[in-house]
Amino acid sequence: VQLQASGGGLVQAGGSLRLSCAASGRTFSNYNMGWFRQAPGKDREFVSAISRMGDNTHYQDSVKGRFTISRDSAKNTVYLQTNSLNAEDTAVYYCAARTGWFTATLWTLGEVNSWGKGTQVTVSS
Repeated sequence: VQLQASGGGLVQAGGSLRLSCAASGRTFSNYNMGWFRQAPGKDREFVSAISRMGDNTHYQDSVKGRFTISRDSAKNTVYLQTNSLNAEDTAVYYCAARTGWFTATLWTLGEVNSWGKGTQVTVSS
């Protein structure tokens, strides 16, 4: 599956952005979808994931209560609504697709089947 992320930008601390990731090439409903991010000088880290049918979600502790993941099967798109952004959220955000059973655990890089190109989120303080 091919993934294309968008929606990043420059935002002030406390602001919001909605990231989108459009999927093509394969049956969207076959994939659990997720978001990772990579800050400068740091490893890529798991942010959030949603199951194939959209009935289960999971978040990294630092974004719980601030970020919301969702998916629209009619549009083959997964979203990440990011609220109350702070400087620590500054990173390149990547969408990811993974087959198999959904589990409420932090995805590892090796578990991802497809990656999208990233979208930059910069939070100014």
